[in-house]
Amino acid sequence: MRRVVVFYNILQGLGLIVVAPLLFVKSILTPRHRGRIGLRLGIGLAKELAGLPPGRPRLWIHALSVGEVASARALVLGLRERYPAATLILSVTTRSGLIYARETLGNTVDRVIPFPYDFYWSVRRALGLVRPDLFILVETDFWPNFLGQLANRHIPALLVNGRISAAAFRNYQRFRFLFAPLFNSFRLLSMQTEADAEQMRQLGVASQRLEVLGNLKYAVLPASVPEPELRRRFALPAAKRVWVAGSTHSGEEAILFQVFARLVARFPDLFLILAPRDVTRTTALLEVAHSLGLKAGLRSAPPLPGLNLLLVDTLGELAALYALAEVAFVGGSLVEERGHNPLEPAALAKPVLFGPHMEDFAEISQDLLACGAAVMVEGEAALADQLAAWLADPARARAAGEQGRALIAGRQQGLVARYLAAVTSLLPQEGF
Repeated sequence: MRRVVVFYNILQGLGLIVVAPLLFVKSILTPRHRGRIGLRLGIGLAKELAGLPPGRPRLWIHALSVGEVASARALVLGLRERYPAATLILSVTTRSGLIYARETLGNTVDRVIPFPYDFYWSVRRALGLVRPDLFILVETDFWPNFLGQLANRHIPALLVNGRISAAAFRNYQRFRFLFAPLFNSFRLLSMQTEADAEQMRQLGVASQRLEVLGNLKYAVLPASVPEPELRRRFALPAAKRVWVAGSTHSGEEAILFQVFARLVARFPDLFLILAPRDVTRTTALLEVAHSLGLKAGLRSAPPLPGLNLLLVDTLGELAALYALAEVAFVGGSLVEERGHNPLEPAALAKPVLFGPHMEDFAEISQDLLACGAAVMVEGEAALADQLAAWLADPARARAAGEQGRALIAGRQQGLVARYLAAVTSLLPQEGF
């Protein structure tokens, strides 16, 4: 591990000489980076962590972005319940992930902070201030300096909900000299499936460091707000039947708008709520919708009379919106964006549609397809046909949704408890 870190820092230093000025300018000019740079370098982090109670055990949980925060939510709630006196610090890398973490877990953890840049000095500063008794990494985001300094300080590291996509496995094999020591620096790697664990073994990870505990994404926590209240919140008439398209990407919205324009003529009570993955794109999407003659508005604007399409330009509301859906479409799947989590609507007994590009949720999408809770559609015509079939036969749609809810309920049995046991096995007995 030490040789890997030294080699990595030499390459990092050479690279910074060339690209540092460009990265600095980009970070200053890009809103999503601005405001987090100092904290990620360790500047101002002491102030951010001020007021944490001394003498209590500390757990540092790290999630890369929104998806990983969502995966970790049930585990974080379980940790708070099991260790009420512990200090929980949640770090997130992306801006959207930070916002989502503060909205969903800000009242559960003691602090939500940006993850440090993987420079020797910024990592040293962060670990010196946080002083964790255990570091918990959710799914992915492996950094040599960070993991190396954890090992030097004898701080145990635990990977939870570990997974390896086919593309990632190829890269890990290609650079095995780098990744094998990183993976072996963990005291325990808790993987989603036996296939994930076997890939880790092929990369040189010792079997005694591996456990297969299941997919934490199945521990999804459905929204508990009653539908009438949600309809009032989003100014939706009770007579409207809602189609929710969540986490959509460029190239998908035009298809969805075309399908909606076709179907609303046949189902005049149909209402589309579309939540793009990048909310900064909603203004441009509003213009596209208007050009197609759709009566579209923004979530942040006052409701307009006759509206039949709502574009969500706010964060943290998609899970609640799925509760309104009669049918859900999960984005990032008609285009090559590797898909997003279909379990949020499925947990609410909503039938799910997605495209062929679900690489990041391959196991989950196959499970939903196998039990009849979801249908994969390839292109505009297939999407329109399947959506129309479910709208024309609501009982069939509800039956598909119930299959998804039953699948998730079965997979949830003992799931969080197994991960909590893995955490407990790595904690020092004193203080916990």
